[in-house]
Amino acid sequence: MVAADSLREDVIAGLSLPQKTLSPKYFYDATGSRLFDAICRLREYYPTRCELALTRRNLEDIARFTGRGAELIEYGSGASVKTRLLLGALRPAAYVPVDISEAALQGAAGRLAREFPWLELHAVVGDFMQPLRLPVYRRRSRRRRVVYFPGSTIGNLTPEEAHAFLRMTRGQVGARGAMLVGVDLKKDANILHAAYNDARGVTAAFNLNLLARINRELGGDFDLRRFAHYAFYNAALGRIEMHLVSLAKQTVAIGGHRFGFDTGESIHTENSCKYSVEEFRTLALAAGFRSERVWLDAKRYFALFGLVAS
Repeated sequence: MVAADSLREDVIAGLSLPQKTLSPKYFYDATGSRLFDAICRLREYYPTRCELALTRRNLEDIARFTGRGAELIEYGSGASVKTRLLLGALRPAAYVPVDISEAALQGAAGRLAREFPWLELHAVVGDFMQPLRLPVYRRRSRRRRVVYFPGSTIGNLTPEEAHAFLRMTRGQVGARGAMLVGVDLKKDANILHAAYNDARGVTAAFNLNLLARINRELGGDFDLRRFAHYAFYNAALGRIEMHLVSLAKQTVAIGGHRFGFDTGESIHTENSCKYSVEEFRTLALAAGFRSERVWLDAKRYFALFGLVAS
């Protein structure tokens, strides 16, 4: 689990801002992870299906780009079908999954170790948005470092944050390194709206679970019935924004802290930035990566970029 002190500090700081904010990295407790798995199976939520389809279709080409025998570092716990496909095709010399949640990381790493007994696996508990201390191996110079960052998680960052994150990753992989990163592409706003406002309300439950987690782990007294999920496409900024909107004037307590809400006031919980292929190429280049390959799904909804250190 994420350390309670870190969660408390970030929640208090975020709710003290003029535009109240909670970090999306805290969505993924056990309940949130189950809800996100359910989101990925929804008819409206296209990214997972699109990325999986393009990975399956281009697996041999992706393996050629990456090179077999590399050191594969995955940002996220990495127990999905996409990860298993890559491990089987790439047969990396080492696999280093990184996740902020120790429980999720141990579960994912254990499953992969059983499925790939030949795999040299070193799990690292940490926030991949911050500089990481990664394992150092003998004969390190022979191993190419490749970061795998699927799922369009990079869209949760603003373009400025994404630039800083890519530059930090460029430092992690080194001069011979590379990166595979999933990016959700710009498309019809109606398709985007449906993906984050599903008819079954699973995304709403996922968003509201962030408040339930604060209640469970920090002793908060959020009344979930007095908040509503709200997601919309901000065309000017090219991103989906997710909020939790207060349905009444109210005060919420977390420990000794109290936070007032006006009717209609929101907590901003997530951005999901969308890019054109050329926009992301330009962003990556400014951060020290050259876009050598781009794999697209059949509808051109989603892209997997093969980036190399420039």
